[in-house]
Amino acid sequence: MTHSLAKRVKAMKSRVTVRAWEYRQRNLAKGTWHQLRRLLAHSSHAYALTEQSARALLAEGHRPEPVGERLEPSKVMLFVSTERLARIDDKRPIPVRLGVDFLSSRYVALVPFEVEGPRPRS
Repeated sequence: MTHSLAKRVKAMKSRVTVRAWEYRQRNLAKGTWHQLRRLLAHSSHAYALTEQSARALLAEGHRPEPVGERLEPSKVMLFVSTERLARIDDKRPIPVRLGVDFLSSRYVALVPFEVEGPRPRS
């Protein structure tokens, strides 16, 4: 085998190994990333919260989204109305996307899009 052919074979094996690892990670996630993206698609705004603010919202009856518990480290993600968020002083706006700000925040408040007219029944 020539040197250039051996180099190409090595590069191909490397790509196949990486692709297999990516597929394995995606399959082990059991749809978590898809669910997280879907959650963000339904959010108009996102805010990083302190632990105190998140605990207060949980005590008021806001339910954490299950997808946050499947991440590592786990996150507390709550859908909260704009009116309720206005009363929280220590919130910090973060982009509604899978970026550093969102992924590094342990407690996140999401504001759902406002739906005009009656909401469709599920």
